[in-house]
Amino acid sequence: MTEASLTERLARFAGSPLADPPYDAIAIAKSGFADTIATMLAGREEPVVGIVRRFVAARQSGCREACLLLGAEHAASADAALVNGTSAHALDYDDVALGGHPSTVLVPAVLAEGERLDASGAEALRAYLVGYEVWAELAAREPDALHEKGWHPTAVLGTVAAAAAVCQLRRLPADRSRHALALAGSMASGLVANFGTMTKPLHAGRAAACGIDAVRLAADGLTAAPDALEHHAGYLAALSPRGRTDRAENAAMLGRRWRILDAGLSIKQYPMCYSAHRTIDGVLELVAANDVAADDVREVRATIGTAQASMLRNHAPVTVLEAKFSLEFAVAAALVSRRVSLRELTDAFVADPRVRRAMAKVRIATTDSRCPIEPVFAFSDRVVLDLADGRTLDSGEIRFARGSAQRPLQPQELEAKFMDCAAGAEGVDAGVLHDRLRGLDTLGSVRGLRETGAQRRKPHLGG
Repeated sequence: MTEASLTERLARFAGSPLADPPYDAIAIAKSGFADTIATMLAGREEPVVGIVRRFVAARQSGCREACLLLGAEHAASADAALVNGTSAHALDYDDVALGGHPSTVLVPAVLAEGERLDASGAEALRAYLVGYEVWAELAAREPDALHEKGWHPTAVLGTVAAAAAVCQLRRLPADRSRHALALAGSMASGLVANFGTMTKPLHAGRAAACGIDAVRLAADGLTAAPDALEHHAGYLAALSPRGRTDRAENAAMLGRRWRILDAGLSIKQYPMCYSAHRTIDGVLELVAANDVAADDVREVRATIGTAQASMLRNHAPVTVLEAKFSLEFAVAAALVSRRVSLRELTDAFVADPRVRRAMAKVRIATTDSRCPIEPVFAFSDRVVLDLADGRTLDSGEIRFARGSAQRPLQPQELEAKFMDCAAGAEGVDAGVLHDRLRGLDTLGSVRGLRETGAQRRKPHLGG
């Protein structure tokens, strides 16, 4: 019997009924749904979301398959995923894993198509897990950081992963699933050069929408190459021009070894590029422990990885969009406000003279070391504060950021983030919504997540 190719193996996994996943895997997936919906609601008023909503409205044909931002407005499922994914990524506050942002692509795709299909919460969670595992399988084949080559993993890996998740949701036969994944490979794109602009959050929305489109086109008979992912001129080779990617191994362990249990999800504590989070932690801890004011600091010396530095490209940001990808701003915010929260992410704060003075004190060095758990990071980061009085404060090696899978936030911190993000969302009872997400595996239909406006909060038992 001929051994299945990579594209074929992924398609079989995506389209076949998924055996009951481990409880811990379901728990991680539920945290991904909750964090993504929280950040989606928090990002709803961002200018990029308004532009994408107008774009969707202009081409609507009356299709009402899925809701936008858990509100009364509806659109075709792919358009809903486009808006919701863009909103979830708009503040760069969404979770992180596998070198990218898996939930901000998978959750909008699964919820939009799941709403159209009236899928249960358990079915949505299984689809998410399939998408995560396909993402992890593809990411594991690339020894070099995609960011350093200009590729945004959330966009290029997320498109194929979203298609796999939707194949699972639809139970698409393996032959059609293979076409869907191959087609998604041709749709995948996203450039690191666009970090710090409105285009970066659009990457997430486009990946979610293209995942849905690829599956629906394949289900209707559109064909693609049977080896599009592993071919010498295919998806993996195109992402890795150095030729170091593994295109031969056929993913025999897919579905047997749950990579989500190894990598997990890192829930962001700060609404900034994740590459800055270790440094932010270091600055905040030094400031709190030594009662340091911004004007007490003469110079800040930060050491981070080369891939991190590539993402933190804006050294003199003017807008908040640029500031999210600036280590100088991240350090300045921590020094001036002693926190880095949604309240600091405004154009006015970026322009604050105290912030501009603090930004000018930051010096950045890079290291070529690499973390074996989070390869896009250095093995560790470090930050040193040289004070005006001659003292030097040293964070030492910072291995993992607060909120990472290795240093997780506490349940009360996760709930506080959810409530802060969901505050003021029209038609949404944040308490009811949070409870339903905690019990997502028992929810009869994902459509129930949008029906929280007039509900009274009830206690959730267990889980």
